[in-house]
Amino acid sequence: MTGTLLEIWTTSAAAQPMRRLTDGQLVAGAGLEGDRYALGGGTWAEYPDLEKQLTLIDADDVAAVAAGTRSALTPGDTRRNLVTRGIALPQLVGRWFAVGDALLFGMKRCPPCTHLERLTGTRLIKSMAYRGGVNAAVFVGAPIAEGAVVRLVDDDEAARLGAPTGADRPVPRQV
Repeated sequence: MTGTLLEIWTTSAAAQPMRRLTDGQLVAGAGLEGDRYALGGGTWAEYPDLEKQLTLIDADDVAAVAAGTRSALTPGDTRRNLVTRGIALPQLVGRWFAVGDALLFGMKRCPPCTHLERLTGTRLIKSMAYRGGVNAAVFVGAPIAEGAVVRLVDDDEAARLGAPTGADRPVPRQV
């Protein structure tokens, strides 16, 4: 199961407009360099560290939500950091995966919230309920760029890359 990184989005402060990048740096233990959560801020900054580092959403899911809400919703409007295509994001929860050379772990699904509705002006919670993407933690940082491969990584490869194993392995949360 592989996919492609289509877009990279960031903002340095909560509720501020997102800015599209063609490339960026994923930082172990922090997220996307320069993003509000990597800087220690963001609307959901009180969430556990592993759950707020990075968010991913599928481009086709964004298009389906836009159609379902009859809106002009774009990937950047969803306030997710990475926009992908071709990989089933919900299946990444509880699993290791790579974006380019960076190693990540799927922590939980990322459902929409009323904060996102306020920022977009679109009633999207119902349409986006199962299309909100996932939250992930970065365990091995690396440069990323649009067009990078997104792929599953088995436990053995993750361990070789330095991922925690056994009792230290991260535990996903069901939402």
